[in-house]
Amino acid sequence: MTDLSAPAPQTAPQTTRPRAQGRGFPVVSVALYALIIGGIIWGAYAGAQSMGYNWQWYRMPQYFYRLTDDGFQWGEIAIGLVKTLQLSTIAFVLATVIGLVVALLRMSGLVVGTAVAIGFLEFIRNMPILVLLYLFYYVLGPVFGFDRFTASILCLAVFHGALISEILRAGIQAVAPGQWEAAKSIGMSTTQAYRYIVLPQSVRFMLPPMTGEVVHLVKSSAIVSVIAVAELTTIGRNIISDTYMSFEVWFTIAAVYMVVTLILSIGVSWLENKYAVDH
Repeated sequence: MTDLSAPAPQTAPQTTRPRAQGRGFPVVSVALYALIIGGIIWGAYAGAQSMGYNWQWYRMPQYFYRLTDDGFQWGEIAIGLVKTLQLSTIAFVLATVIGLVVALLRMSGLVVGTAVAIGFLEFIRNMPILVLLYLFYYVLGPVFGFDRFTASILCLAVFHGALISEILRAGIQAVAPGQWEAAKSIGMSTTQAYRYIVLPQSVRFMLPPMTGEVVHLVKSSAIVSVIAVAELTTIGRNIISDTYMSFEVWFTIAAVYMVVTLILSIGVSWLENKYAVDH
């Protein structure tokens, strides 16, 4: 017989995870990008038509690839894109290391460490990136023997390292204080607590702002064209100086940047959904 006086079993409450809400974000982003770019293209086309501009889109594919008697060869824009991605990747890795060091110094509780971190942040955040680039290339370059590419990497890494340090600091501080107490209670040192407990949990808090910082860095890499680093923007300027196809080249360069940033945004949005913070 069934005991009617026994309490009914309780089922766990159903919780709604934020990750399910964010799945449509890439689609919305793509639609918004397409709408904006479509408006820009229409405005430029109308303006070019009023100027009597001679469109030469048929010449653009050769700057991505060409088939010659020697076989398949990459074009200038494809080579510039690879250089941009290489520059951005190295700079981002170095910026993350710099940002982590600065964030840990600021949270160390040491007077000297905190002062150095705050001084670094205030100096970098209040300096235009173009001025910082000139400082690395024209001032520090001759002293330490930096070439254009090295100076560009260091400039981007230092500038974005200052921004990333604040992202990392906020992510670390978002971890519940109880996690620190638990780590100390089982005999972990501060380094071990950071490595095994705090940093792995803080990743989910850092992903959204780090996404924006990656995209920001890729776009910022175009600034190195002022010192003639052979990346995507510099290649575009060189093509224009040879062909005078300003509209076609800049539209193409803009489209390439857009595709790269969209791929990054969609990829990291997937990671955000996978490691979403449950409330």
